[in-house]
Amino acid sequence: MSAASNTDLHRDLRREVADLCGRFPGSYWRDLDRREAYPSEFVETLTGAGYLAALIPAEFGGSGLGVQEASIILEEINRSGGNAAACHAQMYIMGTLLRHGSEAQKREYLPRIASGELRLQAFGVTEPTSGTDTTRIRTSAVRDGDRYVVNGQKVWTSRAEHSDLLLLVVRTTPLEQVEKKTQGLSVLLVDLRTAVGNGLTIRPLRAMMNHATTEMFFDNLEVPAANLIGPEGGGFRCLLDGLNAERILIAAECIGDGRWFIERAVSYANERVVFDRPIGKNQGVQFPLARAHVNVESADLMRIKAAELFDAGRPCGAESNMAKLLAADAAWEAANAAVQTFGGYGFAAEYDVERKFRECRLYQVAPISTNLILSYIGQHVLGLPRSF
Repeated sequence: MSAASNTDLHRDLRREVADLCGRFPGSYWRDLDRREAYPSEFVETLTGAGYLAALIPAEFGGSGLGVQEASIILEEINRSGGNAAACHAQMYIMGTLLRHGSEAQKREYLPRIASGELRLQAFGVTEPTSGTDTTRIRTSAVRDGDRYVVNGQKVWTSRAEHSDLLLLVVRTTPLEQVEKKTQGLSVLLVDLRTAVGNGLTIRPLRAMMNHATTEMFFDNLEVPAANLIGPEGGGFRCLLDGLNAERILIAAECIGDGRWFIERAVSYANERVVFDRPIGKNQGVQFPLARAHVNVESADLMRIKAAELFDAGRPCGAESNMAKLLAADAAWEAANAAVQTFGGYGFAAEYDVERKFRECRLYQVAPISTNLILSYIGQHVLGLPRSF
């Protein structure tokens, strides 16, 4: 694809997604936030338009696009005032199934995910006692003939109540029995439609933002051995292959948030008159917005670089992590500048600023803390001693 055609594709993609999102104004998202409800209508519309199948190859019914295009879709959702967290997992979870699923698994699930018949929106990794240290998860899966028997607990598993399938990370070999702590992890594809009430209990967790997150309890849940993704004990590698895509896509959402905050704040600063002059004439208002804009645009360049490397099949761990760090920081800076610009109205629900403020704060912590990214860069890029 030439640079020109690539630019045309991205321009058209931005316009089309923005047009779709225009059918779901701020009032739609405010109502959901108030009721802590899932945006089913929005997700169904997005699915019907084929956007959630962006990374699925055409042979399986998807669009066959790259992470760069997928990131544009999510960016535009957030830039339009929506919240892409309601559906972003279906994009980055694809990496594990696409790269490590068997041919039979891909033909069984991908076409139905692409059509919207099935949703793959839930990713069970984090546990109450392990947090980001995935190698210390305790949820176990013991092989028993043609099935695995799963026991344990997961927390912060978002969208589990609105997904048909769950990608679940388990220990198939206890930590004390492996030579390296990254060994003995496996990935299972769980059919939530039959699992709930048959060994799986899902409980919603109320959070600061409307994120549809849950905790999950596994009590002798039986999962067919045919649902093992990749080799038994090789799940850590399967997991890593999806994390770079996740970082890039989350970075794009943050960039969308940052642009939304800046655009809203600039519009307000031009219209709001205090002491017979628009507040945007004041450097105390203008400069924070200008600096936030510079940082959002800078983060976007790293997002683009990381996505290009990912789509080319080249190493991009450092770039993906840096993109997520820069974008999360830039979005948070823009959020604070917007609240300061709006003043008291920044706290009024009708302006959407306070809702988006709460939503973007999440990405300082998830899916990986900014401090852990700095630790990764220090150790793996700069060659400094491991800090933990």
